[in-house]
Amino acid sequence: MAGPILIVDDDPVQRRLLETAVSKAGHETLVADGGQAALTALDGARGRDISAVLLDLSMPGIDGLGVLKHMRERGIDVPVVVQTAQGSIDTAVAAMRAGAFDFLVKPASPERVQAAIASAQKVDAMQDAPKRGRRGSGGVLTFKDLITQSPAMGRVVRLGQKAAASNIPILIEGESGVGKELVARAIQGSGERRARPFVTVNCGAIPENLVESILFGHEKGSFTGATEKHAGKFVEAHGGTLFLDEIGDLPLSAQVKLLRAVQDGEVDAVGARTTQKVDIRLISATHRDLLQRVRDGRFREDLFYRLHVFPILVPPLRDRRDDIPFLVEHFLEKIVPAKSRVRAVAPDALSMLMAYDWPGNVRQLENAVFRASVLADGATLTVDDFPQIRAQLDGAGVEVGQAAALPPAPPRPLPAQRAADPAPAGGHYGLLKALDDRGNVRSLAEIEVEMIRMAITHYNGQMSEVARRLGIGRSTLYRKLKEYGIDAGQGDGDRLAS
Repeated sequence: MAGPILIVDDDPVQRRLLETAVSKAGHETLVADGGQAALTALDGARGRDISAVLLDLSMPGIDGLGVLKHMRERGIDVPVVVQTAQGSIDTAVAAMRAGAFDFLVKPASPERVQAAIASAQKVDAMQDAPKRGRRGSGGVLTFKDLITQSPAMGRVVRLGQKAAASNIPILIEGESGVGKELVARAIQGSGERRARPFVTVNCGAIPENLVESILFGHEKGSFTGATEKHAGKFVEAHGGTLFLDEIGDLPLSAQVKLLRAVQDGEVDAVGARTTQKVDIRLISATHRDLLQRVRDGRFREDLFYRLHVFPILVPPLRDRRDDIPFLVEHFLEKIVPAKSRVRAVAPDALSMLMAYDWPGNVRQLENAVFRASVLADGATLTVDDFPQIRAQLDGAGVEVGQAAALPPAPPRPLPAQRAADPAPAGGHYGLLKALDDRGNVRSLAEIEVEMIRMAITHYNGQMSEVARRLGIGRSTLYRKLKEYGIDAGQGDGDRLAS
């Protein structure tokens, strides 16, 4: 029998309604009146038995998104169905990016709640399978193992291969979920330290009062609760590679010691009388703008320049859509549970996946494919197996089912400059005017409108190619069409829709 369902809501009436609906479906329930109580329950004696969480997003103190964040940091892998009275797409995206399994808008019917829980428990029962399909922690990852065909990632691979041949500090930058740790592991697996330890530390998940102890170690009795000596991550990684993920979240108090460790190759354990020499390869990663944090006084400038010796920027998935078909194929082969019959994706479903912007990047794509494969009825994933993705594209005005990866349109002759846009004497502005009739610089919005309309004409209305050439996602393009009142069928000579 599946484990209990944890219901988290600060409203006692809502808690009773949800408890009744869940109990009628034959599930045992646990209740929590807020975010902190939920985390306590998940950490408690029965936390390991919980099979799903019904979580309200709007709560005082630690809200729903905060609970999801803490669960991710603590490695609590339980499917979460979030509820909110504000059914906006932005809220849904934020919840899904934070790790939510499903999204309900209040008031949800008991049947809808029961169906969401049943789906969540189905995933929970099968979620060990994809972990078995992944490379074991002892395996060595190289750049040949990265699933990519895009030019943008090709640059990352070339930089990573050069970095692997040296021992200088590396800073990997990129949004959450793009695969920064995979790049770090490939660097280590391609260098001379490939057979040595690879130790990872998530700097954003460590309580501030324990950062120094975890990184640099402590002596027995050096503080309350220090009943044993602890070596620290730097010592654990001696001879190998230390990967400091989310380095931008490291407290200022620990940055001084980190700077010394990077500069001098020695660490000072809490309560120790002497320092200890360490030989490590340091790779850091962050999704934050470290230079801006330096300007804000939240990151030491001297440490920034010590870490920013060899920066590698991993592009978001929306900027390397060519990788999506290969990643989906990989997930179906390696990640999808063995019990699933799914072995393929329908062309229109793949087109939809390529049209989506993937704010959670590769991690979100992997979760979406896994979830769809668990819930699918047939052997081929269809558009209907990705309801959240479809709903968000529909909300952005993107026509689901329209091919997202059409072959490039044959270039048309560039439209001649309109008579109303003459170039001034002694100057040439090409197809777009920089100045208006009074000689003032035109606004960016005006130029953007004209550029979008010209691109639609130039590429015969093939919106995938228009978006690609403009360097934006299709959903972003359709939002701009709606914002500016542009009809997708308009050309360069048409007027804006009123």
